[in-house]
Amino acid sequence: MSDRLSTLDASFLAIEEATIPMHVGSVMVFDAPNEGFDYDRLVRIISRRIAYVPRYRQRIRSVPGRIANPVWIDDERFDVTYHVRRSALPRPGDDEQLEELIARIMPRPLDRSRPLWEVYLVEGLADDRFAIVTKTHQALVDGVKAVDIAHLILEDSDSPSAEVVDDTWRPSREPSQTELVVSAVADTVRTPSQVVDTVQSGIADVKATAGRLLGVAGSLASTLARASARPAPESPLSADVGRARRFVMVGTDLDDYRTVRSRLTKGAFAEDVSINDVILATITGAFRTWLMTRGESVHGATTVRAMVPVSVHDEESELPTGRQLAASFVDLPVGEPGPSMRLHQIAFAMRQQMEAGRAVGADTLAGLGGFAPPTMHTLAARLGGAVSRRLYNVAITNVPGPQHPLYVAGAQMASTYPVMPLGQGKALSIGLTSYDGGVYYGLYADRDALPDVDVLGQSVVDALQELLEAPRARAR
Repeated sequence: MSDRLSTLDASFLAIEEATIPMHVGSVMVFDAPNEGFDYDRLVRIISRRIAYVPRYRQRIRSVPGRIANPVWIDDERFDVTYHVRRSALPRPGDDEQLEELIARIMPRPLDRSRPLWEVYLVEGLADDRFAIVTKTHQALVDGVKAVDIAHLILEDSDSPSAEVVDDTWRPSREPSQTELVVSAVADTVRTPSQVVDTVQSGIADVKATAGRLLGVAGSLASTLARASARPAPESPLSADVGRARRFVMVGTDLDDYRTVRSRLTKGAFAEDVSINDVILATITGAFRTWLMTRGESVHGATTVRAMVPVSVHDEESELPTGRQLAASFVDLPVGEPGPSMRLHQIAFAMRQQMEAGRAVGADTLAGLGGFAPPTMHTLAARLGGAVSRRLYNVAITNVPGPQHPLYVAGAQMASTYPVMPLGQGKALSIGLTSYDGGVYYGLYADRDALPDVDVLGQSVVDALQELLEAPRARAR
């Protein structure tokens, strides 16, 4: 029997538009091994690894009359080479050229007649490097039966895995229209409330679907109720989204954030300041500089509201473990001129939300759509898709990664940049991943609304340096 999509997964298909595809991406840059790396090797690796995750060889089939959610069925014409593609940069193969390629690849919707994922091998990068770019639809990655494709291809060792998978997969016969209807009716008998609910409102009724999803999570509903009392402030980040994109990669050093955290949190301000707080303070300073370069009015009360899914970690751990996830709405104090004071205001606001129980815990999120640490970026995007767009200006997702090297077929990953989807009326998304001593930002923006997103990227670097050089804040 075919697996039926959950209401949450189906909602991501329903809200998808030509200008707003609902897939999450990643850009992984590798140093080529001595023996080289080519397309055929990548195809073999992916062919072997997806044997562990059947979902990557399944596509979506709608039920006649939409009397029930769509189902996953085996793709009888599955061709891995359709999903694994090849591209190359012209000389000199610099990061700006890679960013432009990503900006053109990512907005293209995935083909719904096939499994909802793609992988690109990008050759020709300077300094003997190559990149692997992934696109995975949010409906596919539920954290239970499927994890992100990027997770599947990476290894902890520089010695390529020699596992041999006995891949006996043969596609099941595609169900007929009648069989789909009969299966839907059978599901109605087993879970009548869910199916009747779908029939009454229709899968296209996204607002009602989102409302029901939020209703089953009391803590999430409470969080949204508090936030809805204060709509997000006006901002150039809240703009209509078109088809074209820009993408900017920013690499920073994790030790710089640790230095800021230890140096600026002594004396009068001894509260616990996390690495995530320092990152948010860096982004806040970057927004301040960027708005000023645009000639925007920046005064003491200027804020940008961020929807921030964050990891909750053990007190003994320097970095989040990824075992829990919480979502918060934070008004970033862009109008505050002092970098140290910005940091402490953010740390105070984040701690207040955690202590007041305003954040949504991992158990609640798991009840909505499944939870798994390797798919946290996708989970964060799924959370953002269920939240009213009026409540925030920008989504900022910070996912901790391993602090040791990862490899694909002996090639060491040098850096990794997430590509988080844009929402309706959201001209920018910011994804971060900490990995092997670095913190890597992926700034993904609407091309027309934010033609100067590269200025924002440089402002991130400048804001971090400003925090490193800032004097400690004094109590007010």
